[in-house]
Amino acid sequence: MTALALGLGACRRPPAPVETVPPVTNPDNTGVEGDDADLVELPAMQADLVAKAGSDTVYFGTDQYQIDAQSQATLAAQARWLLANPNVRASIEGHADERGTREYNVALGERRANAARDFLIAQGVPANRLLTVSWGKERPAAVGSNEQAWAQNRRAVTVVVR
Repeated sequence: MTALALGLGACRRPPAPVETVPPVTNPDNTGVEGDDADLVELPAMQADLVAKAGSDTVYFGTDQYQIDAQSQATLAAQARWLLANPNVRASIEGHADERGTREYNVALGERRANAARDFLIAQGVPANRLLTVSWGKERPAAVGSNEQAWAQNRRAVTVVVR
């Protein structure tokens, strides 16, 4: 029995290679240094941001990147939190729903992230503490091909980083 188990074990396939996630980038060169590809998320600080600002996420309409009144209130609260916590930075992650090409959704996610970033800067958050990244449709919050899922995926998320 042991010989059979050893023989079968030798025939096992090696595990499939793990797909790597591309590093966080800063396509608009907002003054963040190049070593920021290794950003570290801060879960405890992220939880504090959500608790005090109400949310780390703002949502957008289909093919839209304008900040509506509800999103302005959320981002204003995030700005107050960021100003009260000057030792952290934030990565603003832009996302899109599954519809459209990859290229279109990356560009739309970038516009959403930049719109949120620009609002935070207008509220007094120093630009050198903010960077943006677009994930396009690559990191959905909700899986599904319906308006409910799409609405959850059209977003910008403020992620607290070191």
